[in-house]
Amino acid sequence: MPTPGNKIPATVPDSTNLPRILCLHGGGVNAAIFKAQSRSLIRHLQHSFRLVWADGPFFCDPHSDIIQVYGSYTPFRRWLRWLPEHPDVDAESCIDEIGYSIRTVMEDDDREGGKGEWVGLMGFSQGAKLSASLLLEQQAREEKAVREGKKEWDSGPIGIPGLNWRFGVLLAGRAPMTNLNPDLLTSQALVSAADISEGFQFVKDVDDIAILRLPTIHVHGMADAGLHLHRRLYKEYCEPGSTILVEWEGAHRIPIKSDTVERVVGAIYEMAEHNGVRVTWTVDWRSSWTFAG
Repeated sequence: MPTPGNKIPATVPDSTNLPRILCLHGGGVNAAIFKAQSRSLIRHLQHSFRLVWADGPFFCDPHSDIIQVYGSYTPFRRWLRWLPEHPDVDAESCIDEIGYSIRTVMEDDDREGGKGEWVGLMGFSQGAKLSASLLLEQQAREEKAVREGKKEWDSGPIGIPGLNWRFGVLLAGRAPMTNLNPDLLTSQALVSAADISEGFQFVKDVDDIAILRLPTIHVHGMADAGLHLHRRLYKEYCEPGSTILVEWEGAHRIPIKSDTVERVVGAIYEMAEHNGVRVTWTVDWRSSWTFAG
């Protein structure tokens, strides 16, 4: 039983059949570091979800923010280019490598006993950008299938048939999103997977092709140097009414203090329940969100 004032069950459930969330790390870290940094979120979420931590396909130097604590957690990885010294890669190869890395960890989790539906994406920083980009790519394929009168849509860059992400948790996610399907996503408001998104010259208006309508949670640190780009993703690239915003007094990191963690976790439970995912509530916090879709 939970202790007084604490709704977290004392026993962690077998995660075999729990719905699964794929977790995508930021640039210059790796899956192990993201998992360690997310310990306060895990303490709650492990009662409702099986969390699966993916490694990016490309090696890189460690992010300066993590060297002191996680400098021994080699090798360090990235999903996308963000510095000029990162080797050039064509868009098709980059998309293929990202898809392969994600598909591999998902299939590995199947072999390790995971049986629950894949329902959500949770990413930090570059991983949040990628999470939003994967949702947008799925949305484009789904809308294409509707236009063509098909009941199912193509498998996309991950290559797993029937995959249907219900929502995304974007921890410090920056605009612009990355174009993971140039054949369908022709908007100039998206950056090519081959390019560096830092310094991206934003278009005057984000057209409908680049507007994400699938549900997303946005977690913004008010002391984060990239806050203006986080707000741009939230305000310009996402459909009003499809989002929950959680703001907190922190910098570019994952929340660990209980008051902020409980708000983030409550938002995840709320959005999951709205999308038909059964959860075990470990917090009392709920937002005033009403999904307009």
